Amino acid sequence: MNKRFREHQNGLGSNYTKKHLPVKLVYYEEFPNIKLAFEREKQIQGWRRKKKKALINGKYESLPKLSHNYSQFSDWRD
Repeated sequence: MNKRFREHQNGLGSNYTKKHLPVKLVYYEEFPNIKLAFEREKQIQGWRRKKKKALINGKYESLPKLSHNYSQFSDWRD
């Protein structure tokens, strides 16, 4: 985690990160390999802001309700 964070702080991350320095680490997960970490990063990038905030704040129980398609399937979840 420290290596990746330092890379971002030094402008070696994505173009978005380079333009928004300095970065602040608010959440992280560890993975056994880069492929899995990249897939998870892309998944989270596709989430709405409210869902990302819930993840950062540890409100995991609210994540399904904040999904884009939650309302489509709410009948069978109730």
